Amino acid sequence: MTKALFVDTGAWLAILDPRDKYHGLATAFYQEALVLYPRLTLTNLVAAETYVSVLRNAGYHKALAFLDILEQSSSIECVWSDRELEMQARDILRRYDDQAFSYTDAVSFALMEQMDLPEAFAFDNHFSVAGFTRLPTE
Repeated sequence: MTKALFVDTGAWLAILDPRDKYHGLATAFYQEALVLYPRLTLTNLVAAETYVSVLRNAGYHKALAFLDILEQSSSIECVWSDRELEMQARDILRRYDDQAFSYTDAVSFALMEQMDLPEAFAFDNHFSVAGFTRLPTE
């Protein structure tokens, strides 16, 4: 099985925005991740969330460039959410009813469980709360 790393919205935003407080850490780790992990995985919900944020903060051309990166990279896999994954996400939201997980996060966790991905390139502490290892370690 190919070793994969899940990449969350916050990581993409940190890579794309030089003003982001995690930009230096994120860009350095991204270069390492491209070597260490043959596949970087995200969901279409993470792609949508990232696109909207880049659109609002940096404009249409940069947002579209992000989508182009996803489409053109042979090492990035965007998994489309389906009914089964979203039902599993709702179960996760119910299981963690004391947390304010976003729906995108819950679908991400469901995918990570389904694909047996223990690690996430993420700055969101919810990944740790849900039992995943966040990378890079700060």
